[in-house]
Amino acid sequence: MSFTVPPTAPARPNRCQLFGPGSRPELFAKMAASQADVINLDLEDSVPPADKPAARANIVKAINGIDWGTKTLSVRINGLDTEFWYRDVVEVLEQAGERIDIFMIPKVGNAKDIYAVDALVSAIEMAKGRTKKVGFEVIIETALGFRNVGEIASASPRMQAMSLGAADFAASMGMQTTGIGGTQENYYMLPPKEAAERPHIYADPWHGVTAAIVAACRSAGILPVDGPYGDFSDDEGFLAQARRSATLGMVGKWAIHPKQVALANSVFTPSEAQVGEARAILAAMQEAETTGQGAVVYKGRLIDLASVRQAQVIVRQAELIAG
Repeated sequence: MSFTVPPTAPARPNRCQLFGPGSRPELFAKMAASQADVINLDLEDSVPPADKPAARANIVKAINGIDWGTKTLSVRINGLDTEFWYRDVVEVLEQAGERIDIFMIPKVGNAKDIYAVDALVSAIEMAKGRTKKVGFEVIIETALGFRNVGEIASASPRMQAMSLGAADFAASMGMQTTGIGGTQENYYMLPPKEAAERPHIYADPWHGVTAAIVAACRSAGILPVDGPYGDFSDDEGFLAQARRSATLGMVGKWAIHPKQVALANSVFTPSEAQVGEARAILAAMQEAETTGQGAVVYKGRLIDLASVRQAQVIVRQAELIAG
């Protein structure tokens, strides 16, 4: 282990982030009643330019008037290359109460982008005497953001989470696809030409950026989150991508349709068997320590301190969800 110890990520569940357009206020109460851990009220891509002022007003009213329970409440602002983003921040922070938890910043390219929003948010908080500091989550959806994930993750004490935005990322990278996440038809390999049969073997085109986001987040003490899966009629495809992301270390996934909330929760909630196994590993290791052993054999496999850390992650996640 390095002498530099990464900070601890925010202690809150983040299995599913449910998105809803700010221009559709009739959806807000349903979102608040959902099983999503995080609610993202959107001012960006899902809201046409002409509707953005009304969408801001809808979101301010919703923050002040709806009971969001214990959910993390986030507002996605417009990109910093637009004329809309500063009004998003100003109107929400000046007119809404303390219930907002996070601003989501899209298409972040480097630490300077975070600094710009941080400076504006800090000034408004001081001017309005707000006692609760708003956090940030960002979306990596450009080649520039991919290159700079490390500096972005550590750009501000306000940083809490980082997500992958597959559609804009694909466009920025020049990828030959219009799909939002998931398997891509032409991204495949074949068995050797000597093989009797040569079925397509599909790889994960999002693996590289996903691994980079996880590493940056774990190093900076923030939460890595998988982004949207565009085809909400394909439950199996959603589950497949969510399971890959969970295996790589992501803690949750977006839902762009209410039916995807249960799917995300099913993947990112540790099962009773997983939690039981993790607790058994911790108990076995504790017993080994009392007898002076540094490692122990559990069910035919070696358990050491690395195994303990893996088990602790699962148990802590289960406790956060239960709590």
